Amino acid sequence: MKQSAELRAFAARLGHEFARPELLVQAVTHASIASSTRPDNQRLEFLGDRVLGLVMAEALLAADGQAREGQLAPRFNALVRKETCAEVAREIGLGEVLKLGRSEMLTGGRRKEALLADAMEAVIAAVHLDGGFAAARGLVLRLWGGRLARVEDTPPDAKTALQEWVQARGHPPPDYVQVDRSGPDHAPRFTIEVRLATGETARAEAGSKRTAEQAAAQTLLARLTEAAPANPAGG
Repeated sequence: MKQSAELRAFAARLGHEFARPELLVQAVTHASIASSTRPDNQRLEFLGDRVLGLVMAEALLAADGQAREGQLAPRFNALVRKETCAEVAREIGLGEVLKLGRSEMLTGGRRKEALLADAMEAVIAAVHLDGGFAAARGLVLRLWGGRLARVEDTPPDAKTALQEWVQARGHPPPDYVQVDRSGPDHAPRFTIEVRLATGETARAEAGSKRTAEQAAAQTLLARLTEAAPANPAGG
């Protein structure tokens, strides 16, 4: 299968020449335009998520030989979360080459965080299947290099921080529930409520579910940390 000039240019930005260009085509194909002869990128996304995780885990262990699991876990989460994958995707222009159906095109699919993150993971898998784990590792370390160097100083995102807070107190993870959706398809507004098993809740509204979840988590975390002592054991 021949690559379009656009995809060849994208592969050049990745620094990988595909022996099986159909893998890259699949990696950038969203379910909204997939067919029996044009598979979407969901299976590749599944694999890419695992490849990314292994590369990041190895890199973090190599970067800090003294860090304990409790220090490594938040760094790992910051590097592999969907928001970070979407940021990397934007930096390499992945949105420009996504193959989308008309509905996704009309609702700004090329800019959607979830689509970009999923496609980024699928691209990692495509490189892995085409060139092996070493090629995928090289790609990830090249694209994530600056973030790896800075991750120790990066505070956890609000959802991660809230989950760590409640779990340190022996409670189950928070639940995030969409309680409202308004606005046109091309500019939706989502209202998300975060709920704890202990009864505390908080709501936030934003243009994406992920952003609303983060904002709700931040609101609730601020309220909890003001009301409770920092030591979950009470001394």
